[in-house]
Amino acid sequence: MTMGTAERKKVSIVTPFYNEEASIQSFARAITEMADECTQVDFEFVCVDDGSTDNTLELLIELSKNDTRFVIIELTRNFGKEPALTAGIDIATGDALVPFDADLQDPPELIPVLIQEWSAGAEVVLAQRSRRTSDTGFKRQSAALFYKVHNRLSSVKIPENVGDFRLIDRAVAEALKCLPERQRFMKGLFAWVGYKPVIVQYAREPRSAGETKFSKRKLWNFALEGLTSFSTIPLKVWSYIGLGFAILTSTYAVFIIGRTLIYGVDVPGYASILVAVLFMGSLQLISIGVLGEYVGRIYAEAKQRPPYLVRKTHRGDNEP
Repeated sequence: MTMGTAERKKVSIVTPFYNEEASIQSFARAITEMADECTQVDFEFVCVDDGSTDNTLELLIELSKNDTRFVIIELTRNFGKEPALTAGIDIATGDALVPFDADLQDPPELIPVLIQEWSAGAEVVLAQRSRRTSDTGFKRQSAALFYKVHNRLSSVKIPENVGDFRLIDRAVAEALKCLPERQRFMKGLFAWVGYKPVIVQYAREPRSAGETKFSKRKLWNFALEGLTSFSTIPLKVWSYIGLGFAILTSTYAVFIIGRTLIYGVDVPGYASILVAVLFMGSLQLISIGVLGEYVGRIYAEAKQRPPYLVRKTHRGDNEP
C-alpha cells in the first residue's frame, strides 16, 4: 500500500496480555514514546486481556482512561495466545496491523522501520531475528528443529526465526478474517494467505519483566498444532511404513516356508517372537496416536465454537 498525502493512515498495534501486570507500565511507556516520535501515522493500541488472574485488566483499563489510543478487549476467560491475537486482529481498525508482544523482547523502535517499508508499497513486512541470544539453548534448538521439520513436511513454508512480530496491510488482515478454523496457528495462517513479504532483521532482547507463559509442554503442543494444521504427511507416512513392513513380513514368511520344506519343523524362538510383537504393537500405538491428533482437530472444528468470546471492549471515551 502506498500512503497518500491527502489523508493520514492509522496503524494498530495488537498485543495479547495474560498475567502481565509486571510489564504493563514499561510496555505502555515504550509503545507510546515510539508512537509520539513516529508522526507520519496515527496509532491505535489494541490490548487483549486473555482472562488474566492478576491486575492486568485493571491496569490496562487505567491506560485507556489516560490515553484514548488504547482499546482494551476483555475476553471472558483464558483462550490462549492465538485466539487472543485473532480477537485483536478482528477488532483492530488500522490501515495496517502490527502484532506485538507485551514483554518488549521485540523492539518498539523497529515499528517505524516496518511502517516505512509499508509506505513504500509492501503488504507484509516480516521482522526476522538475526540472533536469539536472549532465548535458552533448548528454545533455540527446538525452534530450529521445528522450522526444519515443518517446512519439509508442509507446502506452506514458514520463514525461519520470524514470530508474530510483523506488519500486515489491511488487505492481509481481511484475508485472515476469512479463515474459519477454530484451531488457530497464526504463524502458519500468516504464511498461508500469501502476499509478497519484505524482511527486516533485528536482534531480540530479554524480557523486560515477568516470565514466559510457554512451558516445554505448551511449546510441544504448539509444534504439533503447526504440523497437523498444514500437513497430512504424518498420516500418509504410516501407509508407507505399513507397506514396508508388509513386504518384510512376506519375505520372511517365504523364507520360513522354504526352510520348513527343506529342513522340517523346528522350535521357534521365544525372544524373536516377543520382540516382533512388542515392536509392531508400539508402531500401531504411535500410528493411532497420530491419527488421534487429526481426529481431535476434526472434532474441535466440527463443533464450530468461536475461538474467543469478548466480555467487553474498554475505550477511554466510553468509560465512566
